[in-house]
Amino acid sequence: MDALMQDRLAVAEVVNNWALWRDAGDWERFATVWHDDGWMSATWFQGPAADFIAVSRAGFEKGVSILHFLGGSSVDLAGDRAVAQTKMTINQRGLIDGVAVDVLCTGRFYDFFARRAGRWGIVRRQPIYEKDRMDIVTPGGVLALDRVELERFPEGYRHLAYLQTQLGFTMKMDMPQLKGPDVQRLYAQGRAWLAGATSAFPDV
Repeated sequence: MDALMQDRLAVAEVVNNWALWRDAGDWERFATVWHDDGWMSATWFQGPAADFIAVSRAGFEKGVSILHFLGGSSVDLAGDRAVAQTKMTINQRGLIDGVAVDVLCTGRFYDFFARRAGRWGIVRRQPIYEKDRMDIVTPGGVLALDRVELERFPEGYRHLAYLQTQLGFTMKMDMPQLKGPDVQRLYAQGRAWLAGATSAFPDV
């Protein structure tokens, strides 16, 4: 196996471990997928990885139900840096007006990686939200969403944002989606990262 394939497999393993360890509540091992300056962005959280771990753990212990399922990965390498894109779904369960629902959001994880001291780790994770849906879980449940409230959220994650807002979270309204300037800016930042930018958030 050549060195490039070994690196791609190592990066993909970190991506897999992120989902498995986070969803299982294996917080000590979950911390190892990040570098110390790691940064996480999501609809409901933007900040250092250490803070994301802490709030995720607190939510997990309170019964917040967010699970992830991964599909294929594509890894672009440039020496000790990489950008990985991985198909994924986010599944969150919660109550709206006493009715249990599941929201399923399809998209990609877009990850900025670095190899430091021989270890590949995540420097920045930015999900791309492509489309979502909401399903009623409570047998016989009837739900009437506020259409005006629903449609004020970006199309790629509007049902997820609707539920998370009902649960008390504050939404970031300019997350990258399948198309548009936000995702194009993210792609440009990824190219800059591979080209040697000093930050995973270059001004491009």
